[in-house]
Amino acid sequence: MELKDIRNFSIIAHIDHGKSTLADRMLEVTGTVEARKMKEQLLDSMELERERGITIKMKPVRMIYKTGGREYVLNLIDTPGHIDFSYEVSRAMKAVEGAILLVDATQGVQAQTLSVLAMAREAGIVIIPAVSKVDSPIARTHEVKEEVAKLLNVDSSTVLEVSGKTGSGVIELLNSIVKNIPAPVSELGTSGGFRGLVFDFGYSSHKGVIVYLRVLDGQVKKNEALLFAEANEKFGALGVGIFHPDMIDTDTLSAGEIGYILTGIKKPGIASVGETILSQRNPLPVLPGYLKPRPVVWASVYPESADDFMILKQSLEILRLSDSSLSFEEEVSGVLGRGYRCGFLGMLHMEIITERLRREFNLEIIVTTPSITYEVELRNGKREIIYSPHLFPDYGNTNKIFEPWVKVKIITTPAYVSPIMTLLYEHEAVIGNTELFGDNRTSLEVEMPLRELMRNFFDDLKSVSSGFASLAYTIIGLREADVARLDIVIAEEVVPAFSKVVSRRRIECEAEDMVEKLHGILPRQLFVIKIQGVGLGRIISARSLSAMKKDVTGYLYGGDITRKKKLWAKQKRGKKKLRAQGTVDIPHEVFLKMVRGGEN
Repeated sequence: MELKDIRNFSIIAHIDHGKSTLADRMLEVTGTVEARKMKEQLLDSMELERERGITIKMKPVRMIYKTGGREYVLNLIDTPGHIDFSYEVSRAMKAVEGAILLVDATQGVQAQTLSVLAMAREAGIVIIPAVSKVDSPIARTHEVKEEVAKLLNVDSSTVLEVSGKTGSGVIELLNSIVKNIPAPVSELGTSGGFRGLVFDFGYSSHKGVIVYLRVLDGQVKKNEALLFAEANEKFGALGVGIFHPDMIDTDTLSAGEIGYILTGIKKPGIASVGETILSQRNPLPVLPGYLKPRPVVWASVYPESADDFMILKQSLEILRLSDSSLSFEEEVSGVLGRGYRCGFLGMLHMEIITERLRREFNLEIIVTTPSITYEVELRNGKREIIYSPHLFPDYGNTNKIFEPWVKVKIITTPAYVSPIMTLLYEHEAVIGNTELFGDNRTSLEVEMPLRELMRNFFDDLKSVSSGFASLAYTIIGLREADVARLDIVIAEEVVPAFSKVVSRRRIECEAEDMVEKLHGILPRQLFVIKIQGVGLGRIISARSLSAMKKDVTGYLYGGDITRKKKLWAKQKRGKKKLRAQGTVDIPHEVFLKMVRGGEN
């Protein structure tokens, strides 16, 4: 296959704008998948993706498309749309020459549309605008086409109309890909040395790490001796192939193609996204790689049973082999035992990883309250990075505290601007530019602490706007914070899993809420339990959970009252001893309810 007959492209859009459905129709039209084997969200192979109707992990696929008497190879990378996985989108941009910018005709341009468009422009790739769901009875096709045209500064007639559901417009879109997206260019062609850029991973328990790569120069064959340039790790290619959409072995992968290499490596941390793979015989200069993903949210993960610690360790290592954005390090808690402090790209990413641990590895785990990273200047002038709330310095031991801030772009209809403004005030946001966007929408630019963005801001925004608001955010740096650590003390013992760093102006409200909630869901013990919210050097909120009652005199009948008094006194002494020495066994369900924020 010659370079001029190859087109590498991606589909980028806001979440739920129809990327995966459009990809399904492309697979049908090009005959990549037989009709009898076709199913919805074909490229979303993960069970969680199909359940939630979202793309979590990018998936490449190769299609053969015939038009004008010529045969073209179309390499598509289907990307996630949720803001937590914008890093996945940025990786895909480096491996392609063009992208389809897809906008839902029923919703119009959303905040994440602007975010992924900025990534595509930064990568310098060709953008093909298209409006999806044009078959919907509530589609505003003409209006949305005008929005997209204005956004890209093009004529609205160049914005294509497609329906992933009916397949209309898909052939026109494929023809536009062939016509407008340039063929890949190789500096050395297929005759020079081999050089490939890694954009993702897979993992097989039999074949080890499976590298997804874009071949930039030369070609690679099975059994060839290769090298991870930055890691300086040598390995042999156990096999090479393409995605069609299942993995199919081929003899070679040549310049311009997208495919995979079976490495046989089963050790984590060897390869990384953005790595350059070279031939050991004739190593070429290393390519500039990608930025490493930076964790946004941190949470500790502990096995419910201490015996499962090694299984948790192995499970996290396996997940990291296929998700390089996951980071973790071991930590020990006096209450919960040994576990791992994990870094995630966002709240959805955390939910996906923890759910995969439960489903794929049959692990019962406890996940602590998610938090962010703080930079703390202590009284002695020393600066420390704090990843975990229970390690946050005690009240009075700090000079200054710094936290990350984000720039947030919100797009909504004018009717919901007022309640959104109230919500922004509650989340300590600084409101910037406000302007009309399109015919009937308003764009808000605000800056706020990342801590507040993670405090259910996504859900609150959807709630106050009745679902008519979208957002995208970028981290803009550190600013001084007015926060303190809030501890939950149960039976005179701090429970690290419930510790959190909160704004001082909200600490009393948070303490009361947490203590009240624990009072409602914590099982009673044989002794009275004190539940306290402690912060700012004092007890802020407290409740007592009454002890389980047992009638120790129930078997007695008649006789002297002194017999009953002796038994009551003995019971009282026992409860006093329990209260002094007893520990509280907190069930797994209590941790889950506290982390998820569900009802009692």
